[in-house]
Amino acid sequence: MHNILYTILKKKWLPVLLLTISSATVSAQQTDTLIRLKDAVTIGEQRYHLLQAQKYNIEAAEGNVNVVKYSRLPSLDVSYQAGVSTANNLIGTFYPTGILPISGPPTSGNKFEPGTGSAAAVLLNWQAVTFGERNARINVAVSEAGVQKAGLQKERFQHTINIISCYLDVLLFNANLSIHQHNIERVEANLRQSRVLANSGIKAGVDTALFQSELSKAKIEYINASRQLETLQWKLARLIVLDHLPLPQDSLFLFQLPSMPFPANSDFSLHPSMQYAQSQFSLSQSKEQQIKKSYLPKINIWGTGFARGSGFQADGTLETWEGMKLNRYNYSAGLQLVFPLMKYGEAKRQLQQQAFLSKAAAARLEDQRSELSVQQQIANTTFAHSLQVASETNAQLKSAQTAFHAMQIRYNTGLVNFSDLIQTQYNLLKSELDLKQSYWDAWKALLLEAAVKGDVTIFLNEIR
Repeated sequence: MHNILYTILKKKWLPVLLLTISSATVSAQQTDTLIRLKDAVTIGEQRYHLLQAQKYNIEAAEGNVNVVKYSRLPSLDVSYQAGVSTANNLIGTFYPTGILPISGPPTSGNKFEPGTGSAAAVLLNWQAVTFGERNARINVAVSEAGVQKAGLQKERFQHTINIISCYLDVLLFNANLSIHQHNIERVEANLRQSRVLANSGIKAGVDTALFQSELSKAKIEYINASRQLETLQWKLARLIVLDHLPLPQDSLFLFQLPSMPFPANSDFSLHPSMQYAQSQFSLSQSKEQQIKKSYLPKINIWGTGFARGSGFQADGTLETWEGMKLNRYNYSAGLQLVFPLMKYGEAKRQLQQQAFLSKAAAARLEDQRSELSVQQQIANTTFAHSLQVASETNAQLKSAQTAFHAMQIRYNTGLVNFSDLIQTQYNLLKSELDLKQSYWDAWKALLLEAAVKGDVTIFLNEIR
């Protein structure tokens, strides 16, 4: 008996049970996480990997500033050496590149008995005066760090704009999904009514088949909207580094319009893009100053204390292992003036090259200012027109709702045909979608205003 029951359950209920478990698992994997816009912005700034990478670049650039500043200190080298060699020598000078120099008096012939030798030294070398070249190198390093910092501000601002934009996109498509769901319910209601009218002989049976086709169309539109929504959710999850699908909690954007933006302003000096372009121009000018200082003289201060030992004695005898002892001691100190005479021609050509790069940076700075000025005019126009469109779509929706309800009554009484009813239903669906789109357009236009002015609080302060 138990085996029979098990077989029946296995054949009839096990597939259903497995399907239920599978559906629950998929649902658990794709759980929507409600999130407010300001929280999404904060989380995105804290977690986004490219912003973290830019922060590390800033730390590296600031570390380079410390490296360049450390070069102001003198160098101090301590060395000791010991070796075994012969001591055959001749009087005369030679250029010692690639050759180990042999010291000592000349010898009458070649002797190949080796002796030991040793040497130790402490050498201090300080580039005391550079006539501004060292400070110019420090300024270049500081400017490079400034470029990295301005780059982080630009990336953070743009990332915030991207988060808000994607948040609005998810919000719109989530609202569209609800609209398509309501449209399915309307079609299903009309389908049931058409069956009643067909059974009573008021309408032809073909209307039922036509409504069945419309129901399939409505479901396909719902599926496509659901796919688009989930795609945008994953994009938003990528921006805020979230494992689950985020779902906007701030839904009032599609039910109320923003207030008028701030008046036009031609001062874009605080805009992150302008500050980044300005930092690049400053860096180029700093490099010009460094090149100008590179061919100036340098004054070095040096000092050394050194000692030597040798197994070759002054009377010509050889004490092989005595060379391991240090037995001659010396000290020395002095100044050195170095003037790179041939550096001027190279520096002059480098300066010409860098001057062109500075002009290019200045041109990019002016182009950025011009672009922001034009974008501000576009943003103002877009915002004003989006408010007008939103007002018209409200009136359009009210008219579409009235027309649909009237046409539905007329269809139920047999006064109009299927085509008339379905056309008004399309108009109602489009009006509902257009209304949400118009509100979305208005908020997008305000976001463009914030992006142009370089101040995201213009948008965030509108959240009520």
